[in-house]
Amino acid sequence: MTATPHAVIPARVHVPAWAWLLTAVGLFVLYLVTQDNGTVLSSAGDMAHEFFHDARHSLGVPCH
Repeated sequence: MTATPHAVIPARVHVPAWAWLLTAVGLFVLYLVTQDNGTVLSSAGDMAHEFFHDARHSLGVPCH
């Protein structure tokens, strides 16, 4: 008598809610960095705009 092989059930990974929130905030910040052309951060001043401008260059996003 031969044993029948059992199907392997993949393990479920539990991702906490704070990790999903952190991912969403990170994606939103990445969107702001890559899409800002001065209109989003114009009220925050030149310092914030220059920070995002430098971050765009460090990520390799063309902005000129």
